[in-house]
Amino acid sequence: MASAVPKSDRGNVTPLRAGIPDLGAILSALPDVVVVVDADFIVRYVNPSAESFFELGAPMMVGRRLAEFLPEDNPLFGTIRQARQLGASISEEEITLEAPRIGSHLVSVRAAAVVEGETEGLVVTTIQLRSIARKIGRQLVHRKAARSVSAMAAMLAHEVKNPLSGIRGAAQLLEQTAQPQDRELTRLICDEADRIRALVDRMEIFSDGLPPEMGAVNIHRVLGHVRMLAQNGFGRNVRFVENYDPSLPPVQGDHNQLIQIFLNLVKNAVEAAPRQGGEIVLSTGFQQGVRFAVPGAGQLVSLPLVVSVQDNGEGIPEDVRPHLFEPFITTKKKGTGLGLALVAKIVGDHGGVIEFDSQPRRTVFRVRLPVANAGQGPDEGAGE
Repeated sequence: MASAVPKSDRGNVTPLRAGIPDLGAILSALPDVVVVVDADFIVRYVNPSAESFFELGAPMMVGRRLAEFLPEDNPLFGTIRQARQLGASISEEEITLEAPRIGSHLVSVRAAAVVEGETEGLVVTTIQLRSIARKIGRQLVHRKAARSVSAMAAMLAHEVKNPLSGIRGAAQLLEQTAQPQDRELTRLICDEADRIRALVDRMEIFSDGLPPEMGAVNIHRVLGHVRMLAQNGFGRNVRFVENYDPSLPPVQGDHNQLIQIFLNLVKNAVEAAPRQGGEIVLSTGFQQGVRFAVPGAGQLVSLPLVVSVQDNGEGIPEDVRPHLFEPFITTKKKGTGLGLALVAKIVGDHGGVIEFDSQPRRTVFRVRLPVANAGQGPDEGAGE
């Protein structure tokens, strides 16, 4: 396998020599992570799968030391050194790659040294993930949950509220002629009818109403607004860390609904974080080559923009994780279990996907969104 030298454009590379195939296009088609480093462990090339894995675009990685993305004591570095010293290809099975940004992943690694030609001294490293199928399956579950919430909301609105009004009206009529000792019961009927109606009203926000007002949105303005709301309210006691890719293009979305998504996620993260030493990390990145099957699209849709909300709480209980985006599922004592179901619904309306990874001291929710349509500028007036 040979390496390629990156252009400034994302994901594009220049062939090493005229007359041979575009090796960059070949590497970009690989599902495995490909990282090329030189003798000083400077990153010379990453393919789109590597951008997805490290949650950073190629312009943010190429030209920087690999140790900025992974700890130097990781076995991966030893594998690369050994391949370079032997001038051969070295394989390692079941290596754990762990770093604050990417979490913990069990992978297989192959490092191959380039021993001749213009690129002699480079090492091409491929990383094969073991958890891709699990993540794809999780996306299907989340989409199904969002659709089920919409169906339930529509059913509640049409089938519950009308007879509920009749029950309440009948109780009020009975109250007018009831004996004093019976009025407490009619009052109870009215109060319980009002409580059920309030629950239905909360569920109606999930019903399929007007479509989102889509446009080009500066996601960093959205996150800035959310952070300001949090720091002046429910999140004043936690530390916020921003880890943004400044080169991100605008997101295709509804500005107000995007605020609702990330306000919900940040609020959950704040509530999960410890009271002392709580930390919320907001991250953005560009992951070219990530495509998903979105219902109604008829084809795989590119979702390169990734926004992450991370907390350092205890993590999500194992038994709750498969149902986390379903309505009425919550780990909070006073929670309604509707917040994440609403988030999943709005993300789905935007043609995006949401996923999460959770372990003690590190829970990350990732929202993947499409890029704004060509010709649309960012929302200059939105955000702060």
